[in-house]
Amino acid sequence: MKLFAARFGLRTRLIGAFLLVAAISAVTTATLTYREARSAILQQAQDTAIDQFRDRIAAQAVTLPVDPEQLRRACQILAREGKPHTWRVFAEYGTIRVSSTDQPTSGVITPELRKVARGNTHGSFQRVVKDGTSWLTVGMPAFFDRGDGRRPTGLVLYAVMPLATEEANVSAMVTAARDGALPALLIALVPALLAARSVLRPVRDLRRAAAGIGRGELDTRIQVRGSDELAGLARTFNESSTKLQESVEELRRAEARARRFASDVSHELRTPLAGMLAVTEVLDEDAAQLNHDTAAAVRLISAETGKLATLVEDLMEISRFDARAADLHLDEVDVAETIRKTLQGRRWEDRVRTELPDGIRAVLDPRRFDVVVANLVGNALRHGAQPVTVRLRTERRGAVHWLVVEVADDGPGIDPVVLPHIFDRFYKADAARTRSAGSGLGLAITQENVRLHGGTVHAANGPGGGTVLTVELPVEGQ
Repeated sequence: MKLFAARFGLRTRLIGAFLLVAAISAVTTATLTYREARSAILQQAQDTAIDQFRDRIAAQAVTLPVDPEQLRRACQILAREGKPHTWRVFAEYGTIRVSSTDQPTSGVITPELRKVARGNTHGSFQRVVKDGTSWLTVGMPAFFDRGDGRRPTGLVLYAVMPLATEEANVSAMVTAARDGALPALLIALVPALLAARSVLRPVRDLRRAAAGIGRGELDTRIQVRGSDELAGLARTFNESSTKLQESVEELRRAEARARRFASDVSHELRTPLAGMLAVTEVLDEDAAQLNHDTAAAVRLISAETGKLATLVEDLMEISRFDARAADLHLDEVDVAETIRKTLQGRRWEDRVRTELPDGIRAVLDPRRFDVVVANLVGNALRHGAQPVTVRLRTERRGAVHWLVVEVADDGPGIDPVVLPHIFDRFYKADAARTRSAGSGLGLAITQENVRLHGGTVHAANGPGGGTVLTVELPVEGQ
């Protein structure tokens, strides 16, 4: 059933169901009509034949002892007067067998009929099919009148009548019903199409409206027609769309307020933080001349001020991404040399192994690419284990060249449950770890910078252990 639903649309199924019901109704009606008509036709022929045979026998004078020649003539007279068709009349009296034909008896007269006809004063009948032909056989005993009533003579007369004409009439009815079935189904196809159209119109409207909602057109509504179940569905859809639109608009307003708040706070913090950083730098230079406790406090304040400054800068960067204000400043660079400068600028060249083939050039935003590499390597150094390896290669997929940068560590790897979330903002793989060396936004900023280049970044556990972060950028390079 599922396969049928998948291969055929709702319109086809509706029309098919309508035609199936029409066909079943037509077949059922034809069957009942056939049965009733056949019964009526055969019953009428049977009643007419029995009444005629009984009346004609009563009109015949039977004298005893029975004379075979006289009995033969009586059979021939009865046969000529048969209604509604010519009869074949057979007479049986003791061992005497005569008939209106050359055959003294008939093979369609069954022993059951003979037994019943002899014992029933009103006679009996039976319909028999022999060699594909239907026959009506009637058995009537002959009587003679005496003063004390009618007395049986022992003579039994049988009438055998073919029902070929009646069966032909019934067959003609069946043929007419069969020949009329296809035109009837073709005629039924018209209301089926109309019914399917009336049912599918609101369904198509609902599909288009749902597609519009999926595209973000939250003001999409359906025109309500009528008051049936489909109209109720359309009204429910419109009410749900209205509530969804209101909820989304409220969420957008709340999100805009949150973004504006984070941006404003970050902007306002930059100036005092700049002063604090200048002061902490001076204090760091003089920390060696202070006592132990004061020097430790000064260094703690300096480190925390640096973290706060990094967090503010990351929040400012995220705000620019959210406001779609971030843009690219592209330049053709030597990718391997750019990665080496990133590592040297952060004094990581002794802690990181590199596999950087020369000669790979690409058009990138050097500053944003530097942030991507720095965040990936810094994350590996903080949360993984050395050695950390940076690999560079290019791949061709179809007509597109891809720049692939891999950063792998030798740590324990990442829980598979955590992997899909490591690029989320402020996501903590360990809920108990409330503080970290970074801002919690580094990988989220990396993902945004990669997306800005039209690429992707994903994380996986290496086959030999550790974590592998892979950046893929579509580039035009050599």
